[in-house]
Amino acid sequence: MVVAIVAVALAAAGAEQSHGRSFVPSSAEKRAEVWAVGDGADGSSESYAVSRMVARAKPDRFLYLGDVYPKGTAADFAERYEPTYGRVAAVTAPTVGNHESGNREYGYDPYWRAVHGSTPPSYYAFRVGGWKVISLNSEIDHSPGSPQLRWLRRRVQSPGNCRIAFWHRPWLNAGTTHPGAGSVASFWDALQGHARLVLNGHEHNMQRQAPTQGMIQLIAGSGGNDQYPLNRNEPGLRFGNDTSAGALRLRLAPRRVRFAFVDTTGRVLDRGTRRCRPNV
Repeated sequence: MVVAIVAVALAAAGAEQSHGRSFVPSSAEKRAEVWAVGDGADGSSESYAVSRMVARAKPDRFLYLGDVYPKGTAADFAERYEPTYGRVAAVTAPTVGNHESGNREYGYDPYWRAVHGSTPPSYYAFRVGGWKVISLNSEIDHSPGSPQLRWLRRRVQSPGNCRIAFWHRPWLNAGTTHPGAGSVASFWDALQGHARLVLNGHEHNMQRQAPTQGMIQLIAGSGGNDQYPLNRNEPGLRFGNDTSAGALRLRLAPRRVRFAFVDTTGRVLDRGTRRCRPNV
């Protein structure tokens, strides 16, 4: 059935919509539970365990932080993503990872078009739990003068900082496998003073970094693929776990978000709270 859905979506026509006004609908509810994780759609037992945990929580939204293995083809989405994280596809807001970016028009786009009814924009925003959530794309041009950065600056120009941004590649990274992606500092510069949390995947572990530019970066690349070791002497690292599969839980309310890294046994490994100024 999944293969048929993807095949139908591949045949569907339609240009990319104007950066996600309705790709992921906004919610007027004042409280929401949002889960986030990436680097898990590989068909492993860990990816099934993480996705079951997320599904049991019945999240209002699920943020998939990128990477469908091995190359994000239509077959990879049908055989690896759909049986795991596909169980929460209807409430998912995705971003593109490096593994699927090269096959986006054959895997990522048709899969999410079949789920949400429109081609996924490269970057978009929506509201949930009194917060604005912004999905950015580290796999396309994000230089200071790029269309994506101009769009982002327009999106955050109004007062308030109850915003959460997510994309695949982290800037701050205590992992030993991938260096920090220095180019995404452009996102940070645009978000400075306008957001409170940044969420990333790519490095296969869990990390909480010290506040930088008024924001805390949380890496949740722990969705099921092999774990990557941490350099625990990294100065900015405030929490790290490189042995447990799990996901990030966000409980949103006006002016506040409570976050927690949760492993597949339900154990909370790290938690914290961020407060914000309401958006105008």
